[in-house]
Amino acid sequence: MESIKSRGFGQRENPADQDISDPDAEPAADQQIDNAREPIGIVLEIAGSGSAIALDLQRLHECTDDFDPSVALAGQVGSQVKIRVGKGWLLASVRTQRQDAKTPGGIMAQIDFLGEGDEERLTGRIHSFRRGVTHYPIPGALVYPATSHDLRQIYASDGRSSIQVGTVFPTRDIRAGMYIDAMLGKHFALLGSTGTGKSTSAALILHRICESSPEGHIVMIDPHGEYSAAFKQTGMIFDVSNLQMPYWLMNFEEHCEVFLTSSGNDRQEDMDILSKCLLAARSKNRLAESLGKITVDSPIPYLLSDLTNLIQTEMGKLDKSTSSAPYMRIKTKIDELKADPRFQFMFSGMLVGDTMAEFISKIFRLPSRGKPISIIDVSGVPSDITATVVAVLSRMVFDFAIWARDEKTRPVLLVCEEAHRYVPNEKNADGSSVGRILGRIAKEGRKYGVSLGLITQRPSDLAEGVLSQCGTIISMRLNNDRDQAFVKAAMPEGARGFLDSIPALRNRECIICGEGVSIPIRVAFDELEEVKRPASADPSISELWRNSGGEEEMVQRTVQRWRAQGR
Repeated sequence: MESIKSRGFGQRENPADQDISDPDAEPAADQQIDNAREPIGIVLEIAGSGSAIALDLQRLHECTDDFDPSVALAGQVGSQVKIRVGKGWLLASVRTQRQDAKTPGGIMAQIDFLGEGDEERLTGRIHSFRRGVTHYPIPGALVYPATSHDLRQIYASDGRSSIQVGTVFPTRDIRAGMYIDAMLGKHFALLGSTGTGKSTSAALILHRICESSPEGHIVMIDPHGEYSAAFKQTGMIFDVSNLQMPYWLMNFEEHCEVFLTSSGNDRQEDMDILSKCLLAARSKNRLAESLGKITVDSPIPYLLSDLTNLIQTEMGKLDKSTSSAPYMRIKTKIDELKADPRFQFMFSGMLVGDTMAEFISKIFRLPSRGKPISIIDVSGVPSDITATVVAVLSRMVFDFAIWARDEKTRPVLLVCEEAHRYVPNEKNADGSSVGRILGRIAKEGRKYGVSLGLITQRPSDLAEGVLSQCGTIISMRLNNDRDQAFVKAAMPEGARGFLDSIPALRNRECIICGEGVSIPIRVAFDELEEVKRPASADPSISELWRNSGGEEEMVQRTVQRWRAQGR
């Protein structure tokens, strides 16, 4: 204790000082130290978002043996400390440490302020914690370890609806809660490198939301078919065998992505022809007659044969301004799609009836009947129209919310796995409609009750504006420097101490910060039951390569499925 006293950390010159720093001090003869009540450092410098403190190395060593894990980690990077300000406490996170060259046994540290709370006069603990700082400490203020009891008060739910997803690090029993309304109302992102437990963590969060809100409405885009196994009991699984998405739900931009193969000046020519013929095909429906004026984007059913007949008719006109080549290009592509069995889930002749209301009710779980989540498995969708299918589903979520404004709103959560494929940054952008609609949902969705959940292993490949629109960021371990820098830029200032530990996180550990939590926290996710886990476990190569037998039959079955394209 000599070194801390030499710096003035533990000196108490009058009774008032004794009462403030240690209300129930033990007699000097008793050598048992209550680490929670003894200072570990002193404030040196104050700045708006954070400041510098000096820590005593001897006191940190004394704390490491404490039975309370929060006190044992006091002063280390990522830990929490508290500073007395007036009659309350200020909570801060330690961001960096370095040796103090001027003082033997001294350590300099940078801290970020997290929030403040009142003090229980008898115990000196924190209560009534709130985010933000109204009173800053002055240089010379003493720094104390934050105890598990303090953290329990800080992380305790304030009464808002919440879900519990894990345990707060470094404590053993403090539950980590996330506020559902704040998390979903302002979007969320789950980030993490491959193999960190990202898919299982996503399943855990969605399971907890489903348990909390059994009448919810969640649509999940699953590009790898991982989540079907996880939600057999609590959700509906849709893939190419039962999705039955009508082609006429596409707007004109999406029609162009699917039906047009040309580029440059030829593409504009093809767009003009398709626009004219598509509007005429939609107008043939009796529904269009009852509505009066319709547009090329109106979701009115039409027959593909009507569209190709209209293109054929236009091609035969003598007064057309172009050659027959553009008409033949479009007609040939439509005929290909109609004949290809891989596209039957969308371009089947059976999908021409007006099934829009039934389709929306089925996909958006209206009513949910205890199965609030729809898993849209697009792994069997041909790769050249996967983005368009995701665009149609995303746009329908958004358009439905806009046109349902006058109704009792039914918020819908749209969760997008492998989000960097659909909302790429400018460098990787291909101008597809899915990036525009998801970007629009990120910017405007919360006004209409549409929540967005983005799951990705490459946050640096996401569009710049989209991640910054996510109010809650859940970051698991990220191994890539660019990804780490990108996430740090999107997170609030007070979370910087936590962010530095992103490369050092273990599997199933994460940093959560933003609107969904009281203050930034490091969390160890709960273990998820086997039946609720997605089918994303890595195969054991060494084990599989040790076994043999049945290879010929396996190859035959695989070739058969390959040729049948999954049918």
